[in-house]
Amino acid sequence: MRDDVARLITRAEQLLARLEAVLPTPLAAPDWDEAVAWRYRKRASGHGALEAVRHMARMTLDDLREIDAQKARVVRNTRQFIAGRGANNVLLTGARGTGKSSLIKACLNHFCAQGLRLIEVDKSDLVDLPDIVDIVSERPEKFIVYCDDLSFEEGERGYKALKSILDGSVAASTPNVLVYATSNRRHLLPEYMHENLSYRHSDDGELHPGEVVEEKISLSERFGLWVSFHPFDQEEYLSIVHKWLMALGASTEQADGARSEALLWALERGSRSGRVAWQFARDYVGREAA
Repeated sequence: MRDDVARLITRAEQLLARLEAVLPTPLAAPDWDEAVAWRYRKRASGHGALEAVRHMARMTLDDLREIDAQKARVVRNTRQFIAGRGANNVLLTGARGTGKSSLIKACLNHFCAQGLRLIEVDKSDLVDLPDIVDIVSERPEKFIVYCDDLSFEEGERGYKALKSILDGSVAASTPNVLVYATSNRRHLLPEYMHENLSYRHSDDGELHPGEVVEEKISLSERFGLWVSFHPFDQEEYLSIVHKWLMALGASTEQADGARSEALLWALERGSRSGRVAWQFARDYVGREAA
């Protein structure tokens, strides 16, 4: 009889161990002194964890050229946030490679000594944001929840989760958390020509969007600050190239003589973005040093 009871207890313990391995566990706080940026990762088992980013990009605000107006707005909002004054969630939209993500990273590097921290969350994991907010809500630091290249397709569950968060059910009630997101889509959802047919005229002649359009606009409107980025013209692109060449150790003569090659590099890629300028500068300086 005792042997039967012992075997039953052993089997029950084994079953509990298996269940514990499968069931999601509460999000644990990391060692906050380990880093200034973290990445939220979801394992196949469903367990989420905050992983320290140990190799941060050494981007500074001075490194970013030709986006002075955008830089001023985001820096001002972040400074207000750090100081405990009124600040908004931020949506940075526009052409690819124009400095949206780089600006957020540069702000982190600039303000981290004053207590700014960053947590990167993929859009598919936004449903877990309440757990992340709970972990940081009592911390003295200020946290930016960073969503890069944010866009949604119809029916994605992260869309409604983010909408709820921006409405104030979670993040707005926690004064040390803001959401900064980048996107190539101004309204974060795909837009179709046939949706224009839903617009209607009121009796006073005003034009009003239909329900489908209203729903798409409603999410982006929940970001208090919109910052738009535009494609660079030729001279702006060349200015960024020159800046990166000098930063990477090229001489003034080399930087001045690289104009035609830089233009050809952009032509081959069909883009005059800051990212293309950085890629050209790395290649050019690497070749010159060989």
